[in-house]
Amino acid sequence: MTDSAWLRVDLLTREYPPEVYGGAGVHVEYLARELRRLADVRVHCFGAPRTEPGVTAYPEPAGLAGANPALRTMGVDLEMAAGCAGTDVVHSHTWYANLAGHTAKLLYGVPHVVTAHSLEPLRPWKAEQLGGGYALSSWCERTAVEAADAVIAVSEGMKRDVLTAYPSVDPDRVRVVYNGIDTRQYAPDPGTDVVDRLGIDPSRPSVVYVGRITRQKGLPYLLRAARDLPADTQLVLLAGAPDTPDIAAEVEGLVAELRANRSGVIWVAAMLPKHEVIQVLTHATIFVCPSVYEPMGIVNLEAMACETAVVATATGGIPEVVADGETGLLVPIEQAADGSGKPLDPERFVADLAARINEVLADPARAAEFGRAGRRRAVEHFSWDAIAERTLEVYRSVGAAG
Repeated sequence: MTDSAWLRVDLLTREYPPEVYGGAGVHVEYLARELRRLADVRVHCFGAPRTEPGVTAYPEPAGLAGANPALRTMGVDLEMAAGCAGTDVVHSHTWYANLAGHTAKLLYGVPHVVTAHSLEPLRPWKAEQLGGGYALSSWCERTAVEAADAVIAVSEGMKRDVLTAYPSVDPDRVRVVYNGIDTRQYAPDPGTDVVDRLGIDPSRPSVVYVGRITRQKGLPYLLRAARDLPADTQLVLLAGAPDTPDIAAEVEGLVAELRANRSGVIWVAAMLPKHEVIQVLTHATIFVCPSVYEPMGIVNLEAMACETAVVATATGGIPEVVADGETGLLVPIEQAADGSGKPLDPERFVADLAARINEVLADPARAAEFGRAGRRRAVEHFSWDAIAERTLEVYRSVGAAG
């Protein structure tokens, strides 16, 4: 422990192990681990009880059973705020916990730091998922961000998005602190037990996607691009948790079409343990991130740390992670200005995506060099201990004190 251990920091998050579904949950998991060397850290999260010391989980209030999901989230947030009594600073992650942080700020007179992993105004398709709850989620986020003592953006691209979506926010209050990667955990795994079990042939090239089935992740574009990949290339999809029945049906239809015309289409809908994902990434020729909205794209870092070449959309914070021509290739995209991120010319985007993938597939030696360079970049620029130090500096800058 350092001499700053007296600072009490309360991290507020929807996701925390073992209930982690996306990049924000991964971020909080590792941030909490590294911050504990520097401060007294308490974690408040959603879901089932946790046994980890200093972690409190909150179920949805029984009185809101059956209510709109956004309303149930707000109920959890109020209970989380009550649990923050005695803190020196609250730090909320995503709209799911922003209201808890804002309420705690008002209730206890402590600074509130918000980390922007994504922004509701840039995810209008969530109206499909939440209905009227999207107006509530947007209100929670706007209220918290505009009143926050500091906003941490996970990339320069995200900082620009924050200032565009919320122009009343003082740019000096927005600090860039990148997401990180545990390069001890995310490292090449030469074993083959997992890939063998999943039916992946290590002797054939493979293109791998890891992510949820949401509009922002762009999986349907990859499935269309896969029509133009070489016949011997495997397409491995570690993809689940569809946002809506519509996108689930679209993905199912595209996968069925591919399977009718080519071999080696492997779809794992279950959430695999990290060590299994690491082995799949290690044996991939290319990891593809076809996202149309990605504030940073921590999954690209995970692939890079496993020495895998990356092909990813040149959007959001991705170009700050994936060095074009060095650790992989970026796919150009012109996007709608309505917040949806949709490509203005979807067919062109799909064609460019296929072209970049095929360019890397055609040169295995170059793909391997991309992978080695990606590993070096992950180790040198995105370590969690440095990110924890920078985050603590933000707390100090807003007057947090024990």
